[in-house]
Amino acid sequence: MLLEKNIKFDSKIEKNVEKIVGKDNLITDIEGVYGYAYDCAHIQFDAKNPCMVVLPESVQQVSEIMKIAYENSVPVIARGAGTNHAGGCMPLKGGIILHFAKMNKILELSSSNLSCRVQPGVVVSDLQKAAESAGLFFPPDPSNLAVSTIGGGIALSSGGPRAFKYGTMKDYVLDLEVVLSDGTIIHTGAQTPKNVTGYNLTQLFVGSEGTLGVITEAVLRLIPKPEHSNVLLAYFEQLDEAVNAVSAIINHQLVPSVVDLLDKKTLQTIEQFFPSGLLCDKEAVLLIEVDGDYDSVKNQQNKIISLCKDYNSVYIDCAADDAHKQRIWTSRRAAFGACAKLAPNVITEDVVVPRSKISEMALGIDQIAKKYNIITMIMGHIGDGNIHPNFALDLRDARQKENFEKAKTELFKLAVSLGGTLSGEHGIGCQKSKFLSLAVSRPAMGIMRGIKELFDPKNILNPDKMI
Repeated sequence: MLLEKNIKFDSKIEKNVEKIVGKDNLITDIEGVYGYAYDCAHIQFDAKNPCMVVLPESVQQVSEIMKIAYENSVPVIARGAGTNHAGGCMPLKGGIILHFAKMNKILELSSSNLSCRVQPGVVVSDLQKAAESAGLFFPPDPSNLAVSTIGGGIALSSGGPRAFKYGTMKDYVLDLEVVLSDGTIIHTGAQTPKNVTGYNLTQLFVGSEGTLGVITEAVLRLIPKPEHSNVLLAYFEQLDEAVNAVSAIINHQLVPSVVDLLDKKTLQTIEQFFPSGLLCDKEAVLLIEVDGDYDSVKNQQNKIISLCKDYNSVYIDCAADDAHKQRIWTSRRAAFGACAKLAPNVITEDVVVPRSKISEMALGIDQIAKKYNIITMIMGHIGDGNIHPNFALDLRDARQKENFEKAKTELFKLAVSLGGTLSGEHGIGCQKSKFLSLAVSRPAMGIMRGIKELFDPKNILNPDKMI
């Protein structure tokens, strides 16, 4: 796409915003804005809708910017690291992009209260390290945690591999400071683990994808850090054997911190571009992590190994030391990057089905991929039924793009038909909004639209997303 040099934001609005944040915290030239106009969803940026990027440093600045936006009916899109896979932070109608890179402080971390207070731009891995240095633990663990931010995680209620045992982001948010569309600042909860005072506004904003308000601060729950953890890989000749092994583990009252699944194509792709000793001739592998005290970890691990063998695991690679454990995890986190070596574009989808339907879902994905001739790798958090098929393709090819759209439609319909839904952690954004009616009834959709109108009557908060 050619950059249009003459695109300008309204000069009066630009000057008023500059007075609030200063010239160094404002980007308006098309070259500078362009880099903020994408996320991982591969949607073309339309330069005819001018944008400005604003880097606020306080909630007061955000409030003043929202007042200007509200008065002038200008769209506002909150943005963290831009790792969203569903077009959740795309400025589809232009407007003000609030980028929270400078609101990235851990304001408080309390061992006695088992909580922390953070700004939205804090990187997830940085918070995890800070918590662990105090003997505490922040479990939400998105695969791109080295860059993902807390604000984005809250906006999507992100999960990750540890969700099976520890839940997702929504389970750790106690209170939010939110700026509403007209600039009003509210707090949604309290700094206490128990709170049934009024409606639960906190959980309303968690997962709302920036469509109801702008999150400027969060109080998060922490838990004591597990004493020890270990990880193993259990290989299977058949995918349904891996699924049955997971059911057996759960039925024996074992609760690993992670139960992930990778199919043969994923293993082969990782090994091709990130050699780490994976067995590439097996149909599936389970990555299972257990944590707790040392004796508990050893006991759980032995029981899981025994159950996997009972369900025909042909080889088990159990980490012998920290370096081995790190190698296994690094190979797992390399999956998306490895897939990106196969084609110019990789699109990671995100559906959830009951665990009992995972084999059917995986088989269906494989059939859909073959039908439309798309390279597909299946991986996901099998413990909670969250499947991530990675589609490698070239979106510049009109035929491939058309085939992917058809494949995506069939994927979502299949997930819903199996008792599942459209997203477990990536959200709806603009990529899945047209499919929302597959999973949400008309009366429920009406209530959602009413909530949106109540909080955002001018439709300026991340417009054309979700609903």
